[in-house]
Amino acid sequence: MAGNTSMLNIIDKTKYAYAFSVTLTVLSVVSLFVWGLKFGIDFTGGTLAEVQFTGSVPASQELENTLKDLGLKSLTLQPTANNSILIRYASEDDKINQEVSRKISENYPGAKELRADFINSSVSQELKRNSLWAILVAILGIMAYIAWAFRKVSRPVESWKYGLGAVIALVHDVLITIGVFSVLGHFAGIEVGVPFIAALLTILGFSVHDTIVVYDRTRENLLRSSAKEQFPDIVNRSLNETLVRSINTSLTVLLTLLAIYIFGGETIRDFSLALLVGVFFGTYSSIFIATALLVTSYKFQMTKK
Repeated sequence: MAGNTSMLNIIDKTKYAYAFSVTLTVLSVVSLFVWGLKFGIDFTGGTLAEVQFTGSVPASQELENTLKDLGLKSLTLQPTANNSILIRYASEDDKINQEVSRKISENYPGAKELRADFINSSVSQELKRNSLWAILVAILGIMAYIAWAFRKVSRPVESWKYGLGAVIALVHDVLITIGVFSVLGHFAGIEVGVPFIAALLTILGFSVHDTIVVYDRTRENLLRSSAKEQFPDIVNRSLNETLVRSINTSLTVLLTLLAIYIFGGETIRDFSLALLVGVFFGTYSSIFIATALLVTSYKFQMTKK
């Protein structure tokens, strides 16, 4: 009994978690409708040029100041090997490309353009559609797998509701992450590209892993529990038994991502930021949303009876 009294009553706080999550989700959706996402050249089309310099490679800020007068939109600079820099900007105009080459040649004698690739806008639209399909297929696949994995635990909650609970938590995590980047895109000019889609798919994987750990402990406790123990109590006990593991695992990941965000450089900063937001809310939803939805479904069933 002593062990039971020392447990946190997480399930009892469900209404606060629901209110917090619904508020954030609604704000994220509103932000998407009002401001949308600021898409990079991966999704809008543009130019990717690689320039090689003689001697030392100029700092990104210095090169950005050199090209400032041209008013290039979505300009990103990425240092690579062999004294080169990848220059991306949202323009397919050959005159603009010639101006970029002229500016660099004037300010950095000996600089040589190794390549200049044009990203067509129609290709970018196809990439955008494929990215959305990838996220949708991943979510549906996760739901189907969880429903199948928990098929032997059909009482008191049907197995498909485990999959549904996990998917609702995943959609919650993805929507909030997208909402954060919608706000950052509007106020800080942060753009999203293919790395952002990769981050969202990574968030899906991490979040569902955390949820399955709690679900699996719930399944074990259901099979071992006595008939007198109520389902909400079993779920709450399962959450308490996995709580420290979930928090410790997430903390190590978050600390690593924070280090990457601070020291990793411009090229992966937005990617690591998306993961930071997604992993944080993925851990939160696994503890307070995904499993709580099972209890809410159970109580709804009992009310109907």
